[in-house]
Amino acid sequence: MGGGGQLTEPGEPGSGRGGSVYTWEEVQSHCSRNDQWLVINRKVYNITHWAKRHPGGVRVISHYAGEDATDAFAAFHPDPKFVQKFLKPLLIGELAATEPSQDRNKNAAIIKDFQTLRGNAEREGLFQARPLFFCLHLGHILLLEALAWLIVWLWGTSWTLTLLCSVILATAQAQAGWLQHDFGHLSVFKKSSWNHFLHKFIIGHLKGASANWWNHRHFQHHAKPNIFSKDPDVNMVHVFVVGATQPVEYGVKKIKHMPYHRQHQYFFLIGPPLLIPVYFHIQIMRCMISRHDWVDLAWSMSYYLRYIFCYLPLYGLFGSMALISFVRFLESHWFVWVTQMNHLPMDIDHEKHKDWLSMQLHATCNIEQSHFNDWFSGHLNFQIEHHLFPTMPRHNYHQVAPLVRALCEKHGIPYHVKTMCQGVVDVVRSLKNSGDLWLDAYLHK
Repeated sequence: MGGGGQLTEPGEPGSGRGGSVYTWEEVQSHCSRNDQWLVINRKVYNITHWAKRHPGGVRVISHYAGEDATDAFAAFHPDPKFVQKFLKPLLIGELAATEPSQDRNKNAAIIKDFQTLRGNAEREGLFQARPLFFCLHLGHILLLEALAWLIVWLWGTSWTLTLLCSVILATAQAQAGWLQHDFGHLSVFKKSSWNHFLHKFIIGHLKGASANWWNHRHFQHHAKPNIFSKDPDVNMVHVFVVGATQPVEYGVKKIKHMPYHRQHQYFFLIGPPLLIPVYFHIQIMRCMISRHDWVDLAWSMSYYLRYIFCYLPLYGLFGSMALISFVRFLESHWFVWVTQMNHLPMDIDHEKHKDWLSMQLHATCNIEQSHFNDWFSGHLNFQIEHHLFPTMPRHNYHQVAPLVRALCEKHGIPYHVKTMCQGVVDVVRSLKNSGDLWLDAYLHK
């Protein structure tokens, strides 16, 4: 373990603060589970032990072990000065003067231009939130919740009114999902503690889920989108094969857990209908209990207590369980189509060590802007801008989008924008294409 002539043991926290210098080759050698270094603004940090205490989860920071994490660090931390007090004890040195600021032959011009764009966006106030926007959004969610209950309380629980109640509740749940996403990304308040509190309230009390489960899962997706073994959203647990690489790998190895050439058909049966009411529900409960996350569990239970108090007298135990299951069934369709149309048809592959801009643009696409699309998707129709600047308040995406598009055109990086209809069609088409690749490899390779 070379260290540029340091006098203390390489890899010990603080050992390099006397002026040790490292090459990229040395940094990249520290990328194992029990030995992790990374680089931020040319400073080298040993995160081996800190990773387990990282608020965003051990995996998200470990995904950058042995790499330059400068742009990822800026993307996830709205207050870098506050985070510096945690970084300082981890500092072990810096890159040698002869080493470039970027690793693995990344395009220095793209990195520099993107960092300039981010600096301009910060100076123009595009990272400043409008609290009234989010207050009104929360208000319309609470209004929908109250309206759904009042309809069946005042006029009865007929099938028609129950269906109307379910649609309204599903709308409230979907919109609460987009709102908790804002607070989870620390994009509303300047103080992280306020964001964390509102995040737990919305995802816990309004949705019955876990803030910590969401953080640890979702931040991995943002750190390394559409990258196998790093993005949990493309971990399809052998139910689907996605992209152009995985299907061929499965086919060559004769792996056939499912009839993958039919996955574009059975997707409609086990994808949108089951993700939230079954898979996510089981995963969330298991996560809170196994990690002894009693705070999130208490927030989650407050949702169920409120729901039981409101609907048990009207529907009874079985009817209330059926209602909540149906609401989540409806919400799950909404969630799956909105999130998958931005990612599933895009490049899905193993780690390629691309720069931040290129990595995000290859993994994401936008859906055309309209007032309806903005509301329906929680502004995630601006998925490109959201991935590049996850702490930017969503109401400012449309202002930074032309700047991002111009930067992409300058460097020849595709900037994909689709209609919502085309986005839906592309989800199914991408599943079919991947299934066909699997079948060809399974039969002929």
